[in-house]
Amino acid sequence: MPRKPKRPCSHPGCPRLTDGRFCEEHEKLEAKRYEKYDRNPETKQRYGRAWKRIRDRFMHAHPLCEKCLEEGRLTEAEQVHHIKPLAEGGDHSDGNLMSLCSSCHAKIHAKRGDRWHGKSRPQRGGF
Repeated sequence: MPRKPKRPCSHPGCPRLTDGRFCEEHEKLEAKRYEKYDRNPETKQRYGRAWKRIRDRFMHAHPLCEKCLEEGRLTEAEQVHHIKPLAEGGDHSDGNLMSLCSSCHAKIHAKRGDRWHGKSRPQRGGF
């Protein structure tokens, strides 16, 4: 299957070509900048070092996407999802977690409408 051509890194002045938005070096810098300035402090507090340990343990125990398994597909899990969000009183217990691939995780959040921070997207063309 043909791949997209590489594009220049989005970091100002960087000549490197990349498949994503930033090259490896600037991807790390962008992640640090996001954590420091753009991420909500409440969210940052909920997803600290303890969460990383819980997530890693859960991913090791559940390496396949649970939604894809229900549909008969074997897909490697990439993310851990809270069934009841922390903001709504959920917790990090195993009963409130599920391993998902990125596609299934995005579908769940899009269906809930919270992918855009609780704002629903305007419908186009009267659909």
